[in-house]
Amino acid sequence: MDRVIMHVDMDAFFASVEQKDNPNLKGKPVIVGGIGERGVVATASYEARKYGVHSAMPMYIARKRCPFGVYLPTRHERYREISREIFEILYSVTSIIEPLSIDEAYLDITNVSIDPIEVALCIKQRIKDKIGLTISVGISYNKFLAKLASDWNKPNGIKMITEEMIPNILKPLPISKVYGIGQRSVQKLHNIGVFTIEDMYKLSKEFCVEYFGKFGVEIYERIRGIDKREVKIDRERKSIGNEVTLKKDIKDKEEMKKYLKHFAHNIDISLSKKNMIGKTVTVKIKTANFISHTRSKTLNYYIKNEDDIYCIACEILDDIEFEDDIRLIGLTLSSLMENKIKQLTLNDFL
Repeated sequence: MDRVIMHVDMDAFFASVEQKDNPNLKGKPVIVGGIGERGVVATASYEARKYGVHSAMPMYIARKRCPFGVYLPTRHERYREISREIFEILYSVTSIIEPLSIDEAYLDITNVSIDPIEVALCIKQRIKDKIGLTISVGISYNKFLAKLASDWNKPNGIKMITEEMIPNILKPLPISKVYGIGQRSVQKLHNIGVFTIEDMYKLSKEFCVEYFGKFGVEIYERIRGIDKREVKIDRERKSIGNEVTLKKDIKDKEEMKKYLKHFAHNIDISLSKKNMIGKTVTVKIKTANFISHTRSKTLNYYIKNEDDIYCIACEILDDIEFEDDIRLIGLTLSSLMENKIKQLTLNDFL
């Protein structure tokens, strides 16, 4: 393989940390998240997943599916502490690491002069010995296949996908396994009889471009084992935002705008601290029956002031049509860059 890319993913991270800290929870269905009646599952242990509980599921549904589960609130500071220990082990292997989240990362180990499987086994063993947790590892010659491999036989899995395995290993997989194809696109493709990657092979590149837009070529190549993305050492923060699950469903847009005003204020503060500006404003709402609506507006200039962010957000919200009550609302500013515009002072005019 020209490149050797590794994808590491902690197994049911939040729940595993809770089981590590409280051995009495081992072997029990542990569900971590917002434990209020309108909370959402953050992570479920594999014992809980057997009952159909999964992340992003409303907590009340989880309780119905697994009434005897152990429900715990999130402890983010503790998870960050464990995450730092894990990444210390990863950085002892290579400095070319792209963190994706608190419990997931890509590693470029092309220049590590040890067999990739041996590297993976070493990482897994050190994390198990030092921290007491398991991790699943995927290895391949690009990011898409490495991530696919890490999910192959979770938990505590390890798999390598080589060029010789392509395309046969991909063809039987459901299209939902293809990075870049969202749930809506999956359903639309199902409607036209496309269920597996092998089915997608029948689609032309032109069709993919028309169907998926600017990502069409990438998806066309991806299902053929091609992914040119590199492991980026410095992942730039792509967005700053807030969202909240409401204590009570609402429908009045003027009431929703109060939340947007609060979010815009928080975004303004974050931008100032990081000396950043942005130009894409996104409003997200989720209805009482869990249907999400996301609308964005990209400006031809950058903004950072809360009044500007709020004004654009209100315009977006006014254009969204929905009939059901709203249970979640969020606001995000993206397309960020460093603010290099100097703030003028009185001395500049003297």
